[in-house]
This record gives sequence, C-alpha cells and structure tokens, in this order.
Amino acid sequence: MWKPLASVFTAVLALSATLAQAQEAPLRIIVGYAPGGSSDRVARIVADKLQAKLGSPVIVENRTGAGGRLSAQAVKSAPANQPALLLANPAVMLVAPLVFPDAGYDAERDFRPVSHVNSYEFGVAVSSAVPVRELPHLVAWLRANPDKANFGVPATGSLPHFFGLMVGDAAKVSAEVVGYRGSAPLLNDLIGGQVPVAFDTFDTLLPQHEAGKIRILAVSSAKRSPLDAKIPTFKEGGLDLAATGWNTFFAPMSMPKAQAERLAGLIHEVMKDPDTRRKFEAAKMEPVASSMAQTEAMLKAYRAQWAPVVQRSGFKP
Repeated sequence: MWKPLASVFTAVLALSATLAQAQEAPLRIIVGYAPGGSSDRVARIVADKLQAKLGSPVIVENRTGAGGRLSAQAVKSAPANQPALLLANPAVMLVAPLVFPDAGYDAERDFRPVSHVNSYEFGVAVSSAVPVRELPHLVAWLRANPDKANFGVPATGSLPHFFGLMVGDAAKVSAEVVGYRGSAPLLNDLIGGQVPVAFDTFDTLLPQHEAGKIRILAVSSAKRSPLDAKIPTFKEGGLDLAATGWNTFFAPMSMPKAQAERLAGLIHEVMKDPDTRRKFEAAKMEPVASSMAQTEAMLKAYRAQWAPVVQRSGFKP
C-alpha cells in the first residue's frame, strides 16, 4: 500500500522540481543579426524592461547567418522548458519562406505572433567617395558608372535587399546586391568606401548621416520622416516607391499558449511605458504598442500586401 503512495509522492516531487526549473529558466530573446543593428537595439531595450517585470533574467542572443533564418530555426526547436522568443522582421517571417525551397521552418505553422513593437522605413545612403548629393544625381551616376552599381544590404533576402532591387528597376539600373551579416559591418564598409551605396533601415543609417560619415539621399516613407524632415522621400526624388518594415516578437509553438499570452501582455505594457518610448525615440526608432490580436491582424495584412511583390520579383537565393 505504501509503495504506490511513495511512487506518487516521488513523481509529484519530480514534477515540482521540473516546474520550478522551468520557471527559473531565463527567457532568451533570439535576434538573427549582429549587435548594433536596429533589430538588436529593439531587443535590448525591450529585454531590459521585460526583465524588471518578470523578475528573472532576459538574455539577448545574436544568432547571425543565413539572412536571419538560423535564428528562426533555433527558436522553432526551443524546448518548452527553455523559454525563447524570436525577434524577427519581414525578411525572416515573410520573404525567406517564399523564396527558399526549405527555409527550415514554417512562419505561420511553427510560430505564434506575440507583439509588434516597432515600424521603420528604409533609406538609401552613399559613402563620401560617391560624388552625389541628391537621388536623381545618384541615378545618373549609376547609369554612367555601371561597374560601380553595387548595393550593400544588411542581409541577403532582407527587405532592404528587395527594396534595393525595386529601386534599381525603377531607376533602370542593373545593380549587384552585396549582402552582409548585419548593419554594423555594412556601415563599416560604406563609411570606408568599400561599397558605394547602401540600403538599410532609416534609423540605422541616420546616426552616421548626422555625423557626416555618409549621406542619406532618400527615405521610403510616404511622407518625410519626423526623424529628419530635411531628407526627401523617394517619390520626391523622382522614383514612385514607398515601403515600410517592422520588428515583431514570435513564440515557438512549443511554448504554452498561456505563457505566450502572458509575455504578449507584458511586452504591451513595456511598449506603453513612457521611458521605453523615449529610449526608442532616442535610438531613432518608432515604437509600437500592439496587443497579440492587433499583431496577428497586422501580419495578415502585411503578408497580403508583400507576398505578391516578392513572388513577382522572381528572386532566387
């Protein structure tokens, strides 16, 4: 009689220990790009605030490579007792599943949207070695120097990559896209003159523009950015183009839905915090406070808008 009770008691103790260990396990936020880029900055601002709310460590890990796909693969495979969130952009959750025969994950089946935390535009910038100061001048320079039509982007298959292709098509310029492992190495080469033209998020380019190390010629928003209203839009520069992107947290399906919903609520609170918003704005980024339902609706609309664009491009990795 006592043996079954002892077995049950042992099992309960083991389960309690497992649950306690799971509760104590730090939350990991996985970013697919190198430190210093906009995705990394978003992750670290949110992680700092989220850690205070959870009362336990939140660790940011940079899993670079394969245009961000390695980060998605890592989070997809995360065990349920090792909580992890993926901070991803459209390159990882929209473009890669469309253009790679096997990205290593299914963006809709393997992940649950948690919270949309910021939106951004794209910019085109040139190094100081390029003798142009306006977008129409850049188009003319590229046509006159086709051997120098190299467009640097933070990752192959990223939205800056596709936007660069769109610009090349609109400008009737045949460009070679040069992919990097994140924004930091791209900016280093742009400043050093190793790559003449770069496409990246506007907030990432802006600090170096303000420091006089590079020149941003246009921004992809429909209207001039409040971050720097002196920089014209692509439409004002003669190219009828506009595009935006986002950073959003995703949970793997291995994470219990209740836990993902709790994290979504906490991140929503974090993004409404005035200090968080000040930090985003100081980092030249646009903060967004979005519920799980609002995030899901945004992603559905975004996929409907961009999936046909990516498919029509005919891009193959």
